[in-house]
Amino acid sequence: MAASHTNTERTSWPKRAVVTAGMPYGNKALHFGHIAGVFVPADAFARFLRDRIGAANVRFISGTDCFGSPINEGYRKLVEAGEFDGTIEEYVLANHERQKATLSAFGISLDIYEGSNIGHSGDVHQLISEKFIEKLHENGHLHKRATLQFYDAEAGTFLNGRQVQGRCPVQGCKSEHGYADECDLGHSYAPEDLIAPKSTLTGTVPEMRPVENWYFDLPAFADFLRDHVAALEADPDVRAIVPQTIKEFLAPPVIYVKNEAREAYEAVAGELPPHALREAEKGKQSFEIEFADIEARDAAREVLARADIRFRTGKALVPFRITGNIEWGVAAPVIDGLEGLTVWCWPESLWAPMSFTMAVNDQMGLPRGSWRDWWCSEDAEVFQFIGQDNLYFYGVAQPAMIEALRPGDILAPGPSEHPIRQTTLVANHHILFGDKKASSSGAVKPPSADELLDHYTVEQLRAHFLALGLDQKSVGFKPKPYLATPEELADPRVADPVLKEGALLTNVFNRLARSCFYEAQKSFEGYLPLGEVSSEVVEKAQETLTAYDEMMHRVELHSVMSLMDGFIRWANKRWTDGIRQAELAGDDAARRQVLVDSFFLLRVATLLMHPVVPFGTERICDYLSFEFDDFFSWNYDFEGMDELCSASEQDEGRHRIRELPPRFDFFEKHPSQRK
Repeated sequence: MAASHTNTERTSWPKRAVVTAGMPYGNKALHFGHIAGVFVPADAFARFLRDRIGAANVRFISGTDCFGSPINEGYRKLVEAGEFDGTIEEYVLANHERQKATLSAFGISLDIYEGSNIGHSGDVHQLISEKFIEKLHENGHLHKRATLQFYDAEAGTFLNGRQVQGRCPVQGCKSEHGYADECDLGHSYAPEDLIAPKSTLTGTVPEMRPVENWYFDLPAFADFLRDHVAALEADPDVRAIVPQTIKEFLAPPVIYVKNEAREAYEAVAGELPPHALREAEKGKQSFEIEFADIEARDAAREVLARADIRFRTGKALVPFRITGNIEWGVAAPVIDGLEGLTVWCWPESLWAPMSFTMAVNDQMGLPRGSWRDWWCSEDAEVFQFIGQDNLYFYGVAQPAMIEALRPGDILAPGPSEHPIRQTTLVANHHILFGDKKASSSGAVKPPSADELLDHYTVEQLRAHFLALGLDQKSVGFKPKPYLATPEELADPRVADPVLKEGALLTNVFNRLARSCFYEAQKSFEGYLPLGEVSSEVVEKAQETLTAYDEMMHRVELHSVMSLMDGFIRWANKRWTDGIRQAELAGDDAARRQVLVDSFFLLRVATLLMHPVVPFGTERICDYLSFEFDDFFSWNYDFEGMDELCSASEQDEGRHRIRELPPRFDFFEKHPSQRK
């Protein structure tokens, strides 16, 4: 692209890029939060990168998370209820196929969607899991620990994570859905700290019995993480929620004790490791005792527990569990004689994107080592789209584990010249249902992603989801068919907030495109006239291209939507005003110029809206009779339409386009909206 025209040299893009979209658990279909909060934003960004740096240089990957206690528990309940009689593998695969169908319906253009135990990805993932763990151990960052695990004496079995429920013990967390060692809001803690635990199998209070597992020494990486978060804070392209959340876990270990237990604390204070006491702030119900390290805090926990003093712990760096002893999981390698373990689902899901990259490259016939071109090269970047609840895992544990691999290569012996690089986290806030966090266990059931398609088109939903601004704050999704009162549903004057962006598509963008085609058919024999575009139009288009490029670099998708709203309306008004003046004056030269300008504006609008609404924009390209790879590319000067045309067309001054049928819609309304 000529820098003198668009100035997009200000924005530097990698030569190659990986885009990830998390891993939905294989225990259910996708709810609208999966689609709106992660998959649609990731897809829009991946589609943009394909246009911007070339499709061959982008890998958009995801897959079903086949393991983990939610899957075990979901499967167990269905089998016990007589609602499923297959194996757990068949249960996961059935849910995977449902997820895959939903992603396809929403136009999610993944290069691969298999799973941690599905297809070739599953085989690769088993290998990578073994190699990753062995490398962490080889580098001295894994430690064998005997920890307490919940045991249901009545059922005669150890309990997996979701077979225990209680209240989260982390100070300030209100979650009533605390599981064995993490709550539904993403806080991790020691199992013995869970408040009021009960077995979901028998309803009894489980015992605590010791088991041996491998743990990653996360606290040893505190200094690295402090430097890492300082770099993130200094990067204007990193969303503020990322370093803010990471810093919460870098504070010294703290225990919170209720004020009414002050006397009991004083009685055992001398038995505690050295600590600092902070009195309760005004209005607070607990005072704080702070320790130098996690070992001292854990020793204090034992003293307080023996004295029957209830307490809560603060967020801190704790050893990160790597293995467990539930049967359904990735088999862990045998190290130092510790056998029969499986990998805890969270760590293996962090390196699963590497497995998926290797698997898709294998499917493309590329060498196995080619994954390093995407994960290790200095001219490559990995963009990971996640929800804010998962920032502890992706923002704290993952960077530390990647750093712990140095020096070395997980698939080759000896040091690596280009080790795995840190990734770029694109974290979204919660998408609410109305004004509440969406929950399948809440009083008001949110719709599934598939159910929304009974009321809206895919492109209406994609445009609305991207405009919500989840990069800035939690935002409510308020579909009228689900949240309006009967009176509001019957009143056409009550607008549906979801259709705001859809109106831009079905009205303004449609009008601009149809006007250009119908005028070409009426006045130019079905040809797109070529010629020099007005300087004002070129300037407006190139300003928009530059602003769009910069917004995409910050992944400000709501800003992109606002920018495109203004640009498309400007282009449509210029068409309307220009053609009216040309017709009033009976000026054929002016008519031709208006169409030259408007087709150029349509081209730019179609290119820039392609990541948002791919179906309609590709339909426009098809009727314009241009090749997709040429049309949806940034490798042009963007001064006119001639650069897309052959030399003979340029000499002739026109380009043949397809005939557009009467009353044709590039962007359709949903059948339920046609009244």
